[in-house]
Amino acid sequence: MEAAPCISHIASLLCEPKRTAMLWALMDGSAKSSEELATLAGLSPASAIAHLSRLTGGGLLRVDTRRGKRLFRVAAADVSAAIDALASTTMASAARSTPDVLPPALLAPASLRHARLCHGHLGGELAAGIYLRMLEAGWIDRHEQRTDVTLAGMRHLAQLGIFTQALAAPLACDCFDWSQQQPHLGGALGAGLLQLFLQSGWISAVNASHALLVTDIGRLEINRLAAL
Repeated sequence: MEAAPCISHIASLLCEPKRTAMLWALMDGSAKSSEELATLAGLSPASAIAHLSRLTGGGLLRVDTRRGKRLFRVAAADVSAAIDALASTTMASAARSTPDVLPPALLAPASLRHARLCHGHLGGELAAGIYLRMLEAGWIDRHEQRTDVTLAGMRHLAQLGIFTQALAAPLACDCFDWSQQQPHLGGALGAGLLQLFLQSGWISAVNASHALLVTDIGRLEINRLAAL
């Protein structure tokens, strides 16, 4: 057992609901004061500072100073990735334990709900919209637990510079979106679309967050994808 990774310290930091509430409020890449985070988490200023000190000491948050004011933000991208993974697992485990009951959507900052990184592909409202349009346009097809790219989809994607024959397996799969309560596109095709959007300058990363900034042109072009 000595060779097991020592994750209990980080787990102990995340097991307190008030601390996770403050981390969750910073998942959009923003920086907030202890007073703002205290209000969001329903804490007294003194209690908020104590919790923030533990999160900062544990390497989950870092402190920026602006005009003499201390602002807290997520320390690095791996912290955002871990919290996002926990959100996905929370929704997935709820769905497994009560398969006939749709779990309530997790509330999150608007930018995360709109567009974010999700396991190397695009997640959020923007991604869920692409998935639905690709289904309706006949670019992809669902067979129970399997998602396939159709011949029509391959042709249209090739026009965008995405050649599905060159992509690794799995080519396409459903990824349940914790903020939209519906699937978006995962797999190599989901990753390929994300790279296309990044290289085209339609979206960009926000600090150490998983939130993605979508330009006006990017929103227009992405919403045209697979539009009937």
